[in-house]
Amino acid sequence: MASHRRPKQSNHAYATVLSVTAAAAVAVSAQSASADPLPDPNKKGVQAQIDRLYEEATQATEKYNGAKEKADELREQVDNLQDTAARKQADLNDFRDRLGSIATAQYRSGGLDPSVQLFLSADPDAYLDQVSDLDRLSTQQADMLEQFQEQQRDLRQQRSQAAAKLKDLRDTREELGKKKNEIQGKLAKAQKLLNTLTAEERADRAAEEERANRSSERVELGNEASASQRTAAAFDAAKSRVGMPYVWGAAGPNSFDCSGLTSWAFRQAGVSLPRTSQDQANVGTRINSLSALKPGDLIIMRTDLSHVGFYAGNGQILHSPKPGAQVRYESIERSGMPFMWGVRIS
Repeated sequence: MASHRRPKQSNHAYATVLSVTAAAAVAVSAQSASADPLPDPNKKGVQAQIDRLYEEATQATEKYNGAKEKADELREQVDNLQDTAARKQADLNDFRDRLGSIATAQYRSGGLDPSVQLFLSADPDAYLDQVSDLDRLSTQQADMLEQFQEQQRDLRQQRSQAAAKLKDLRDTREELGKKKNEIQGKLAKAQKLLNTLTAEERADRAAEEERANRSSERVELGNEASASQRTAAAFDAAKSRVGMPYVWGAAGPNSFDCSGLTSWAFRQAGVSLPRTSQDQANVGTRINSLSALKPGDLIIMRTDLSHVGFYAGNGQILHSPKPGAQVRYESIERSGMPFMWGVRIS
């Protein structure tokens, strides 16, 4: 299994405070105290920056996923509110048509009843304020008036709610665009840094990824059962995606980011999960110990809860780890990400 620890930090900073001779002595001392030679500061520094940018891109991706999920929900709410407002407007139009017929009949018979004038007023509430003698209104007319006014109030409320949701939607879409630009910027910067590596160094990175993928094919998971049939079904779905590429914002079926894989897999088992790793961290039953996890339980990683995968058994995680990688099994210990807790979906 290939290790995915982040490269050590360079000791290059010593050069700014020590003389050349003293810096050389420090370097020799450090090498003699360790079985591994110090990395080339330039080479490892660039590769560490690339790995860090990939990590930041995956963290930003989860924020993007959250904004997109919110935007989708707001769009649905706006559509529902606008549909309701349209139906209420149609009802009011029908009501006005009925009142128009009454008005026509009364006009022909010698004038409009005050109640009908009220019905046809552009501002019924203001008209009511001016009417001092409502006793002339029949009970039926009063009921019709109350119904008409209630429908008008409902329509105004629906339109106001729709306008507020539309503003929220515009703000969320603006946030979505910013997150997208942030992710693309980090990936572009990482690619630019990759291009500064020698052909041999790029080949070494590609070979490391290939070793991780081959190790994934040979992993020993044991035969421990999942905690529930649904969890087992979701885990089986995720296992069928091994080898598919990581793509930010993707949720299957042929490419995934980390929470895209887990939400897609559980959807195949008939379970709807929130889209982001942070929200997935707060569903189901929390499992605080790695030793208590069963295959198919979710594993929440990083202190900001920005990574999620499946516990696969035998200390392994099945996940979509980062840009340039595939859905694969890896040792949790060697993943380079701290374990926070597990989540069991019943």
